[in-house]
Amino acid sequence: MDKALVTLEKGTTCSAWNYSGQRLASGSTDGTVAIYDSNDPDSSVFTCSSKFRVHETGLIKIVWVPPEYGDGIACVCDDGTLSLWEEVSEDLETVQWKSCKSFDRNSSRVLDIQFGASPTSLKLVVAYSDGQAKIFELQDPLNLNNWQLQAEFQNVIDSISKFGKCLCLSASIAWNPSKGETQQSSFVLGFNSDIPQLNSSKVWEFDQDHQRWLPVAELALPADKGDQVFAISWAPNIGRPYEVIAVSTYKGIAIWHVGSEPEPDGRLTVEKVALLSPHDNEVWQLEWDMSGMTLASTGSDGLVRLWQSNIDGIWREQAIFEPTN
Repeated sequence: MDKALVTLEKGTTCSAWNYSGQRLASGSTDGTVAIYDSNDPDSSVFTCSSKFRVHETGLIKIVWVPPEYGDGIACVCDDGTLSLWEEVSEDLETVQWKSCKSFDRNSSRVLDIQFGASPTSLKLVVAYSDGQAKIFELQDPLNLNNWQLQAEFQNVIDSISKFGKCLCLSASIAWNPSKGETQQSSFVLGFNSDIPQLNSSKVWEFDQDHQRWLPVAELALPADKGDQVFAISWAPNIGRPYEVIAVSTYKGIAIWHVGSEPEPDGRLTVEKVALLSPHDNEVWQLEWDMSGMTLASTGSDGLVRLWQSNIDGIWREQAIFEPTN
């Protein structure tokens, strides 16, 4: 019989497990964050160990800081503000969560954030409601309040194209989870906006020689480039000669193979190998398992579906889950 791991409070709007799956953070409509821990390592029951308020408005997203940089979370609120919070020990017995960074906000709202750990530093990519993306870099690995803006650009292939006022309802970011010492940092970004050129998912890679971010692939067929993107997830790579990225639009979930070696023009080869149509309406979230072989999707129909590819490369639905009250 299925057993609930934790019961979240009424008004919970978002949640996130840490990298080991041993801690859970949840955000609520009243601007509070609750941290859940398991007191017994052999138990799968989680209880609330900390609760604190981060803002006067509700939260829409929580992301854990990578564990090598301590116990911390990034919080995005529904008014578009972004802040970092860190767990600190006052003494041997007292542990508190304290604000360590509030990012300056202009007229645009923060839509999505993701951390990416490169061989040299921790980076944070932030997508805004004006179609801009900003890359922040941590200057001191022991100090989560010391960030510097590394780059700022719009999500377009042609760097000459610039767009004025636009309306972006949501954005989705996924870093390449591979952490090879010789591998350049890369992530994929897509928007749900009223500007077709911004929407399609682009893979951005850091050019170490010229110290800039470049678009190296676009995950959209010519007829699909204006489709709004709802969710993205980059699969862990265990021995594949290519990368696998899942992208959700109103047409379904597209599975893309992205080459690892650039062509003479610097771009990566892309191939759309499958289009899954699992949910009746919008897909909210995509997540891969640790092996990069199983994809989980959830949407506005309230169902969770698991997908796998067989040895012939055919993707099929493996299971359907319906959360119980």
